[in-house]
Amino acid sequence: MGTPCHFALFGLQPGFRLDLNQLATRYRELAREVHPDRFADAPEREQRLALEHSAGLNEAYQTLKSAPRRARYLLAISGAEVPQEVTVHDPEFLFQQIELREELEDLQDAADLDGVSAFKRRLKVAQEALNEDFAACWEDAAQREQAERLMRRMQFLDKLAYEVRQLEERLDD
Repeated sequence: MGTPCHFALFGLQPGFRLDLNQLATRYRELAREVHPDRFADAPEREQRLALEHSAGLNEAYQTLKSAPRRARYLLAISGAEVPQEVTVHDPEFLFQQIELREELEDLQDAADLDGVSAFKRRLKVAQEALNEDFAACWEDAAQREQAERLMRRMQFLDKLAYEVRQLEERLDD
């Protein structure tokens, strides 16, 4: 028996648009059911299975709650070849990435917390637009290449957003 689909684990149909609050609620319910502490007095095999179920549930939740990871997962389960390394053959986007990184470095050098906050807001808007673009095209096999390109862009912006949060924390201290 293979691993159940992440969506099936939560009783959801595979899709990009998810109610993240509903997902979180369902995750907490399921996590309580399979929590290893509930099996502390059970035989070793049941304890091991509970631990595996708990780890699998956590992995599924982490994948589905992150838009880039969810996009990558959807492409993978739909049969797309999704390479592990993120290469972007997308000159326009690469140029935009370089500009964003340079802007972020300038904000870091200037220790401009307000500038970083504004940058973070713009980044969030760009991420939401990408998410919408991906949602609109991922199910259409004719647009598979575009969906993969968008997923890679989502991964880049997600990494950049993480770096922005780290910078904010450093400047806040």
